Amino acid sequence: MTSKLLAEFIGTAFLLIGVVGSGIMGDALSGGNVALALLANAIATGCMLYAIITTLGPVSGAHFNPAVTLAFALRRDILPGLALAYVGVQIAGGIAGVWLTHVMFDLPVLQFSATSRTGANLWVSEILATFGLLFVIFGGLKNRPDAIPALVGLYITGAYWFTSSTSFANPAVTIARGLSDTFAGIDPAHVPMIILMQVIGVGVAALILPLIFTSER
Repeated sequence: MTSKLLAEFIGTAFLLIGVVGSGIMGDALSGGNVALALLANAIATGCMLYAIITTLGPVSGAHFNPAVTLAFALRRDILPGLALAYVGVQIAGGIAGVWLTHVMFDLPVLQFSATSRTGANLWVSEILATFGLLFVIFGGLKNRPDAIPALVGLYITGAYWFTSSTSFANPAVTIARGLSDTFAGIDPAHVPMIILMQVIGVGVAALILPLIFTSER
């Protein structure tokens, strides 16, 4: 169990380092071109996801995301106690990753984002983004388990662009990004509603995906 929790902590920390670090670097080097900064942010995040899912998938299942853990718990693929432990270390790992990124870029470690990310359009976006993430994960598990790292990496890279919210799709990432007043940040006051929409996305996936990817168990 220790190895699983450590894998989830480290993996989520690296995910936030990829998200926030590439956001800071892209913003600094893009000369004010937001599209270029977002492109750099998306590519780096997708690459990081491919790396951490490939390396840590055999250890913990490579959730790095409370929404994913909840989805597996609803399928009874993970025991409730372990699922709660996963969520705890994912949130802690995400925050640690943000703080380490601030240290790397010589920024104040403790900060809160002032970036507004709220509104019905973003809420709908997060439902769809989370549903889509679970769609590729469970579709991959059913048909091409070996392709899951690439599927998730490619999906999130694309979803940065085709969703209005830039596809948070992860409560741990959402919480952690509230603690960074940088390119990838989100006002902490807007975090709860975004997370609620992600949970709704899990619920929608739990209803629809079993009808598509029927279990043989």
